[in-house]
Amino acid sequence: MIRINLLPVRAAKKKETAVQQVVFFCAVIVVIAVVVMALYFMRQAQVASTQKEISAANAKINELKAKIGKLEELKALKEQVKRKLDVLAQLRKNKTGPAQRLATLSDITPDQLWLTGYSETGGDVRISGVAYSEELIAQYMRALEASADFMNVELIVSEQTEAAGTKLKRFDVSMKLKAATQPAGKK
Repeated sequence: MIRINLLPVRAAKKKETAVQQVVFFCAVIVVIAVVVMALYFMRQAQVASTQKEISAANAKINELKAKIGKLEELKALKEQVKRKLDVLAQLRKNKTGPAQRLATLSDITPDQLWLTGYSETGGDVRISGVAYSEELIAQYMRALEASADFMNVELIVSEQTEAAGTKLKRFDVSMKLKAATQPAGKK
């Protein structure tokens, strides 16, 4: 009878199966490690890319802030220039006003009536003078009221005075400028 010992074959098979399982397990761990490392490097690349985008966006924001600052400066300068131009326009407008009013006063002043004072405060005007008669003062007041520059002409004082032995009438007249009251009404 021949006896075959099968135990070592089984043990060898078990050993071989165990080795195969360890190799397979190691291979799986290596594959998992490779996949994890690949995912890790992909995430690192995405993080680096996102950080580059963030730094580029921050640089763009800083650049835009600088432009906005310059824009604000330009707006402030524009506003200053506009205010200065408005002042110049007002000065040009007022430049012709007093000269025109004085020319009107000169044109409507009758003979034998002399102006001794003229004051203008805002829209109020006060004129002082002397005349030979009250009729000349009344005529002068009507001419002032009819002019395009003055309105609300009122006689404040009319009294007799003497100059160089001649009896004269001294007068003070107050009135308002028509041009000064119109812009205030438009506001």
